[in-house]
Amino acid sequence: MRIAGLARANEKDIARCHEAVSHAPLHRIHTFLASSDIHLEHKLNITRAECLQTAAKMVAFAKTLVEDIEFSPEDAGRSDPDFLVDLCSAVIDAGATTINLPDTVGYTLPVEYGTMFAYLIEKTDTKGKHVIWSTHCHNDLGLATANSLAAVQQGARQVEVTLNSLGERAGNTSLEEVVMALRTRPQHFPVYCDIETRQIMRASKMVASYTGIAVQPNKAIVGANAFAHESGIHQHGVLKHSATYEIMTPESVGIEAGTDGRGTLVLGKHSGKAAYRQRLIELGYSDVAADAEQLNKIVEGAKAVADQKKTISDADLEALLGDRLYSATETWELRDLVVSSSSKDGGKVLTSTATVTLHDLGADEEKMVAAIGVGPVDAVFKAILKLVERPVQLTQYVVTKIEGGSGPDEPGNDALASVVTHIKAGLPGTHDGNAAALPSDFPGHQGVTVRNDPSGNELGIVKNAASGGITYTGIGTSTDIIVASARAYIAAINRMAAHEDREKAA
Repeated sequence: MRIAGLARANEKDIARCHEAVSHAPLHRIHTFLASSDIHLEHKLNITRAECLQTAAKMVAFAKTLVEDIEFSPEDAGRSDPDFLVDLCSAVIDAGATTINLPDTVGYTLPVEYGTMFAYLIEKTDTKGKHVIWSTHCHNDLGLATANSLAAVQQGARQVEVTLNSLGERAGNTSLEEVVMALRTRPQHFPVYCDIETRQIMRASKMVASYTGIAVQPNKAIVGANAFAHESGIHQHGVLKHSATYEIMTPESVGIEAGTDGRGTLVLGKHSGKAAYRQRLIELGYSDVAADAEQLNKIVEGAKAVADQKKTISDADLEALLGDRLYSATETWELRDLVVSSSSKDGGKVLTSTATVTLHDLGADEEKMVAAIGVGPVDAVFKAILKLVERPVQLTQYVVTKIEGGSGPDEPGNDALASVVTHIKAGLPGTHDGNAAALPSDFPGHQGVTVRNDPSGNELGIVKNAASGGITYTGIGTSTDIIVASARAYIAAINRMAAHEDREKAA
């Protein structure tokens, strides 16, 4: 590893740079001076002749401190090529060992940037001198990687890069993109690179963690979606052979994938039956995957859900199995709901009481009960469980959307709320007839925790650990979110009750 320090072309900065890097066994001083007319005139207020003199003098000074000297004519991409020949020749004669040509403002096109390298390499006298030509590109026009690769084709042998494309303004050339381009298309580049590509993802995550700058999902190579396929035709091809839509394997950059070498098949509204069939098989539902009628029901339901939340998780898919394949016969109907809440200690202590009246359709009678919870939704769910007298485990609670209302620009207080609940039958001996208390308004039972979903407006509950059995889903809609929650919970319980009754009859 060679440690380089960057310094302006003045003795004070160069000397301080040397103090900083001299502790490293291998070290370098990298100094720079602008070369474009616009910089010389408006930023530095010097002539071309003064630029030549200063650059050569400062490189010579740096050479008295260390052998390894890199020089950059800043804004080379907008500089006069013939002046660059004179400038680069002068600093090479003064002792520079690396000449870096920055596209400082991301202005050049690949053909221009590559041609600049070819011209300077041809026109400068480097006989008997060890000189490496280097690229340094910015991504203002999204061409940083393309420009760098064009320069490599024309003789550049050092590429200045950053992980995750971090850098000034729109960022710098991406390390991962350059490395994988060289690895994937070697026939176009007469070079080799010994970077261990399987460490790329790990390094990317480390940089994102330390800097606090997240990687955009569609970032090439290291983005969350880089190897994710949602389009049905893409998924069908990848299932047949990964090379149909993957020019590199996820494992080659350190991404864990399936044992068959595939990337991630993202299930959504654009996915085809083949992708849903494959995922059902992986989840252990081979019988459903093999039944065309049942598969159609699952795909139809999944695409309807995807319209609201874009992608389908494994939990969603399992919930749809209970929702679509086990049609509900209504057993319970919500008739009345009264809720009161109070808070103490500045809102830290919240207590709610819910009185719920349900109509038992089987017995054709109404039943009413009251329950206390940590929030209105929790109290309502506890009351419902007392009435239905069934052990229930809540595995997910999601507010899928709040829309409409009378407000001109955004939903008002009369907006429509939609709630989705996922439940499973509770295990004997683990349920006392009451829902376990969770903070605030969000109800829960054993094995669930509350989370905020950063991907959208969904506030949900997810399982801590996988549990077996069928998941039943319920959907409720109302202008009152408490009523919507009650309707969703009762709908899920009705589906569970209908399935259990059929099982008993069989």
